[in-house]
This record gives sequence, C-alpha cells and structure tokens, in this order.
Amino acid sequence: MNLEILDLGLIEYETAWELQDQYAAEIAEGQRSPTLLLLEHPHVYTFGRRGKAENLLWGEAQLKEKSIAIHWVDRGGDVTYHGPGQLVGYPLLPLGQVDSKNQLPQADYVGYVRNLEKTLIIALANLGLAAGQRPGLTGVWIQADVHSRCARCKPEDRRKPAKVAAIGVKVDARGVSRHGFALNVNPDMEYWDGIIACGLQDEPVVSLADLMEGPPSMERVKQEVVSAFREVFEMQLEHPGG
Repeated sequence: MNLEILDLGLIEYETAWELQDQYAAEIAEGQRSPTLLLLEHPHVYTFGRRGKAENLLWGEAQLKEKSIAIHWVDRGGDVTYHGPGQLVGYPLLPLGQVDSKNQLPQADYVGYVRNLEKTLIIALANLGLAAGQRPGLTGVWIQADVHSRCARCKPEDRRKPAKVAAIGVKVDARGVSRHGFALNVNPDMEYWDGIIACGLQDEPVVSLADLMEGPPSMERVKQEVVSAFREVFEMQLEHPGG
C-alpha cells in the first residue's frame, strides 16, 4: 500500500482538523492514498472525549498572556498540549470496512495505537534514545534511568518514567483514522505547567532536548519517523518530502 507524506509546517490546529476531515473523506471514497500529515501547531491545549475541565490549571489571564487556544475535539484521551518544537503526526489510514448492515467498521484499534507507539520507539532508537511502552498507559515513555539526565526536571520527577510522546486517535464511521501522535522534540516545556497532561497526575513529561546533548533537528526527526512508520505499517512512500 502506498503512503503519501504531507509536511504542512506550522499550521493552526483548526485548519489541520478541517484538512483531516477533507482528506479522510477522500480516502474513504478511494480518491486519495493513505496519508500521513506531519506538522507543528501554534500553542494550543486540546481536550479529547474523556477531557475534564479541571485538568486545565491556568486561568484566562495566563492563557491570553501566552496566546494559547483551546479546542474540545473528537479524539480519545484527556487534555494535551501542542506547540512549536513538537512534531505532530496525523495518520489518515483506512483501518476497517463498514459491513453490509452499516455497522461500525471492524478493526484492531488497540493494535493500531500500539503500532503508533512502536513507530515512535523505533524512530527514537535510531536517534540514539531508548524509549518504550508502559502497561495500561498510552504513549511513549522514557525510563527513570534515562529521565535522570533531565537537568530541568524536578529531582523527585527524575526518579520516575516520563512521557516523551502522547497519542490520541479517532476512527470515523467509515473506518479512517484521525488525529495521532505528538512527539516532544524541543518545545517550550513551560506550557505543560498549565495542564494535568492526559489527566495523569504526577506523571512527568519530557522532550528530546531535555535528554540529549544537541538534540536532532526537526527534519531529522521527521525522516526517522517516516522511515519507522513505513516499516511498522508496511507501506511504500508515494511522494517523499510531501
């Protein structure tokens, strides 16, 4: 199966959300190949279907001062942050087919999330950083021995695993995936102070810049993510570079 890569650069959250709707409809109609959108967003907090307003810690004044938009969206999960320096990926893939009774499409949705995690774990390994999964939790995690390198982090946090990538997805009624992953490359980590990320109290969040001397460029990270994505999902690249 062919995969189209579109690098959208820095793009407003709402604009990218609308593009997902448009492209997913085209994929469902067979008018577009499976597509991976790679991008960065201006500062935004998004709440998923399990989002709780109390997990937003900053008030209106701080949100305005830091130019943070807020969106309640249709992905899974609670609240997360997107911003410059974070690589966001939205895979739009046909995961399931609607049967003759027009029931919801059948697909291995949990397996899909695990494969997104696996994609990022492979990409990070190729960048020289060990990461993994945690039972019962979504996302990609850095173990405590690696997290201890984070000079910015609180001493008590450095003794815990830390999340380096968040994942929240939706599969629509026609079986096409939306939303995806957010990998912290070199964002301003102060913005996580304004939320209880993913609704997980006392679970630290880190970036590649926190853990690596001379973190890789965003372009290098994109290359490794695309390569790992093709490997895990067994896809051929249709338009290298987008």
